[in-house]
Amino acid sequence: MVPVASSVSRRWIVWGVCLLSGPTAIASRDAALPAPLRAVQANDNRGVAGVRRGDTLVATLRLEMARWYPDSLGGPYVDVAAFAEEGQAPQIPAPLLRVREGTTLDVTIVNTLPDSTIWVHGMGTRPTSSVDSVGIAPGGSRRFVFAAGTPGTYTYWAWPGTVNHDVRERETAGGALVIDSLGASGSDRVFVMNIWGETVDSTRYRNALAINGRSWPYTERVGAMVGDTVRWRWVNATVRGHPMHLHGFYYRVDARGNGRVDSTYAADRRRMVVTEPMSAFSTMAMTWVPERDGNWLYHCHIGFHVVPEARLDPPTGGHLALSHDAGTHMAGLVLGVAVRPSPGWKEPPRGRARQLRLLVQEGVRRRRAPRSLGYVLQGDGRPPAPDSVELPGTPLVLHVGEPTDITVVNRLREGTAVHWHGIELESYSDGVAGWSGVGAGVAPAIAPSDSFTARLTLRRPGTFMYHTHLNDLEQLTSGLYGAIIVLPSGERYDPETDHVFVGGWDGGEDPPQLVLNGDSLPRPLQLRAGVTHRFRFVNIGVAAGFAPRLMRDSTVVAWRNVAFDGADLAASQVREYRGPFRLDVGQTVDFEWMPPGPGDYTIVINSAGRRDYRRVPLTVR
Repeated sequence: MVPVASSVSRRWIVWGVCLLSGPTAIASRDAALPAPLRAVQANDNRGVAGVRRGDTLVATLRLEMARWYPDSLGGPYVDVAAFAEEGQAPQIPAPLLRVREGTTLDVTIVNTLPDSTIWVHGMGTRPTSSVDSVGIAPGGSRRFVFAAGTPGTYTYWAWPGTVNHDVRERETAGGALVIDSLGASGSDRVFVMNIWGETVDSTRYRNALAINGRSWPYTERVGAMVGDTVRWRWVNATVRGHPMHLHGFYYRVDARGNGRVDSTYAADRRRMVVTEPMSAFSTMAMTWVPERDGNWLYHCHIGFHVVPEARLDPPTGGHLALSHDAGTHMAGLVLGVAVRPSPGWKEPPRGRARQLRLLVQEGVRRRRAPRSLGYVLQGDGRPPAPDSVELPGTPLVLHVGEPTDITVVNRLREGTAVHWHGIELESYSDGVAGWSGVGAGVAPAIAPSDSFTARLTLRRPGTFMYHTHLNDLEQLTSGLYGAIIVLPSGERYDPETDHVFVGGWDGGEDPPQLVLNGDSLPRPLQLRAGVTHRFRFVNIGVAAGFAPRLMRDSTVVAWRNVAFDGADLAASQVREYRGPFRLDVGQTVDFEWMPPGPGDYTIVINSAGRRDYRRVPLTVR
């Protein structure tokens, strides 16, 4: 996946792919291709494979080479291995196996590939502690008969051939196995992520990333009404991790699984999040309620998975030509959600708004970043110098219940947009150029020398972030991000006891370097003993997590985890935590700690994919 900016090295992109991928399977063009190939049908997971015979579901699935059009028929394609139900077209994702508990599954897998043994996973009773792997020789078949087991969301998949970790991946032959409880309605939607990719040459990586068989902007537009209860099941049928982010709303995580075991959370353990990471072959059940109408997104927050280069044949014309069209400045793992108003619903009244002015600026390039970009909050009547830059952007301290209008002034020579990540706001202000809004009234990109006013109504206290939503791989690594701290009404921000740490990427080092508050060497902090300190961590890198922990010499010190993704944790979820605490891209976490007395401590943060650390010295007096 090649970034828009030519200044970003091919090695950087390969690192981003390998770090998040893990093992990958050999590409389809290494297999002998039968002719003619049938076209893959995008599987929306509304239909169920097989036929019922008493208490048994009987299905025959054939793995065959097929022609996949991840955009639309007639568009770019790749020849891949895909499952087809007997007598039906091949599908990506694989046909949905969905049964009620107590059902027996009788599934026959046929390998039609002429010269590749396939390795089948997931054909067994759930839960299971084993990672099953059953080989089927070319032209052979295998019958699997098993009791469904415990209700939940699971996955099954097959890999043909051998594995090449460096240059190819092939996760097109994976799908969902859903076991419903006896009283379930079965009205929830199922979404499966699949990926195909291969290295073309030293500068290009060609790939297709899909949700239910399609890549944005050809993914399904999911409809909902204000006040609906929306229930989704997600399956990550890929070897990569995907932190999944919902714009404009919180969602509740009801269950998590790893493909073999699924755990439904007790009511008091269900977390409210805006971003939830999904590791390889994991599953999730989630619930959310749209409270405002408009266009919204649910997408992977890894930059490589949503930029234009995430499609097979990326559009041409560069950032300026693409920035106003949501169908071209994004691709890959993006799902559009259109929420319509319910009968009689009206936008809640909004009081007099506080006015802020935020400038998008470019200064002298520093360190490894492609450029030096930044958000600068105008503090008085005079705008800051055009080349002054803060990294990260000025922290925005806002208050619950105080409407706030932020006028973003673009001083760059290119378009940009600002997403107010985690903030529950109106759609038009959400910051996705060419998409945010209602109907035809969608927000444009903020053109050079132009401005845009975002209307924020702050519904809850917490730690949030704001960042660019255009030309991510260049603008984000160059500094267009910052923290938002929302305080309870009337509370004053005290930097002596409230400490913010924003993690980002510092451009094209191989692998890219984690910077904390804009620096690879964070400044020391002086803390008062006997008072409670709050530590707010924000991860807005392009990819990869980081993990903070509190240390005294070589001893890990406990601190209280009190908030996650901006939402205060319920009393039953607050606990003493001894790190490291992994924070994925697009997430925030808050800890509280009362130093018992004078001493020297260190916040240690390790960066995923690197054996290096960021250390923040703490002196307690």
